[in-house]
Amino acid sequence: MTKDHISVNRGVWNADARNWVAPGERLWASAPQWGIWGLPEADLGLFPADLAGCDAIELGCGTGYVSGWMAQRGARVTALDLSSEQLATARRLAGQHGAEITFLEGDAEATGLPDQSFDFAISEYGAAIWCRPGVWLREAWRLLRPGGRLVFLGNHPLSIICTPLNGAPCEPVLHRPYRGLWVADWTDVEIDPSGVTFNLTITDWFALFQEIGFTVTGYQELYAPEDMTGLQDFVPAEWAKNYPNEQVWWLAKPA
Repeated sequence: MTKDHISVNRGVWNADARNWVAPGERLWASAPQWGIWGLPEADLGLFPADLAGCDAIELGCGTGYVSGWMAQRGARVTALDLSSEQLATARRLAGQHGAEITFLEGDAEATGLPDQSFDFAISEYGAAIWCRPGVWLREAWRLLRPGGRLVFLGNHPLSIICTPLNGAPCEPVLHRPYRGLWVADWTDVEIDPSGVTFNLTITDWFALFQEIGFTVTGYQELYAPEDMTGLQDFVPAEWAKNYPNEQVWWLAKPA
């Protein structure tokens, strides 16, 4: 890993922030829905049954709609993001919706927040793909109180190894080795260049959770709904009806 992924990704998201204003406005006004296919919270259950009175943090909040949903459920919410431009949108939308959220510009790999400050942590994409797994997960562990929970949603490793090296949409062909999967640098690809993302094999995710101390309480692979068509991000719906393009991990810090 030679590039400064933090600086690269901050630059990418500051430059692209204007393209996320409209989606942010739509999601702030919607019921909770997850991932690129907008799968309903009622089906997935990423949030705890009761967030009232919980101290919650979103790691990589973007335009802040996930934090807004938690605030609506009575949580005391802190939301962190690298991008000042994304945070500007998040703060504006929180004000419009009357959501009391503490927004912080910072790095989810090193938040600078006190130990054991939160009951619940979440990342939908955000830290889940843009930060080094072994670093941000240890930071999340440090931030959580005993008995705290962490949920994160990001790219399924299969979606990475099935993406052509030029950045074209996923296809049913393996373009990268699965063994040793760790970093994917999208900065210089021909089609839709972006930043530097991270992922692991399923075995390596489990090994990392065990090393840190997390208990895995749930795992789900996500597919495109059968009525979905077209392309979302780099994922064709027809591909994602047969192969999982996203995954969700539910973790707990033992009490």
